Amino acid sequence: MKSFSEISVIISFYNKIDFLSLVIAGFEIQTFKSFEIIIADDGSSQTTCKALSELISNSDVKIRHIWHEDNGWRKNRILNKAILSSTSDCLIFTDGDCIPHPRFVEEHFKNREKGKVLAGRRVYLSQRITIKLNRVKIAKKYSIGKYLIPLFFHTTFLKDGKYFENAIYIKSKLIRKTINRKKKGLIVSNFSLFKDDIMKVNGFDERYEAPSVGEDTDLCYRLKLAGIKVKTVKHIAIKYHLFHKRLNWDNNNKEIFDNTVLKKEFYAKDGIYRHK
Repeated sequence: MKSFSEISVIISFYNKIDFLSLVIAGFEIQTFKSFEIIIADDGSSQTTCKALSELISNSDVKIRHIWHEDNGWRKNRILNKAILSSTSDCLIFTDGDCIPHPRFVEEHFKNREKGKVLAGRRVYLSQRITIKLNRVKIAKKYSIGKYLIPLFFHTTFLKDGKYFENAIYIKSKLIRKTINRKKKGLIVSNFSLFKDDIMKVNGFDERYEAPSVGEDTDLCYRLKLAGIKVKTVKHIAIKYHLFHKRLNWDNNNKEIFDNTVLKKEFYAKDGIYRHK
């Protein structure tokens, strides 16, 4: 295994070790191999950490675990710490409940551009498919092959799952360019950029202490304000989101974001440099 990694994958995580095991299985079959994984752990239990240590030791992928004490939702804080610990100059951000397409890392790496943030999309898997998945099936690429037709059926007729169309991987450069003319915003589970570009805005704003706009909408706004353009990679860099109940959002997040927009602040005062 090479000691040098050309790109760092930062995975946000909290206690759902069964989901993370499936996610790691997805990264173990990537076509592009020169990457490291950093698990940004927002305070998982010691039992979970022990299980994660075993998962890491049994994987052939280079994985490091960054942890801090559980003191409420501090995802942005642990993500900033993960950025500082990364060893490459390009970063991919994803979540511990999103299985990557086998060409996920390859596409983010090949399409990277300085001064641009790559914005991918995700497929919401149905509950029926999620409970059937395991590491062996993912190793055989079941998640992108065998389950496409059932996912279409579940999404269309049973309203179980969302955005089936995002599962379609397109190889044609012309079709890719045509489809991605319309610019999209960021979703926290599928975007990448150069480390220098996220450092320009001082990383994630740690004033957000609940899930919602603070993870992606806020960052996307501040990156654009700093001159970083969004490059959409829909149908190119694909993720499969495992089914679970959605977290509750906090109205305080909207107040923080509205204030950021009002002041047109691209640099997060409570951001990454407080840890340096």
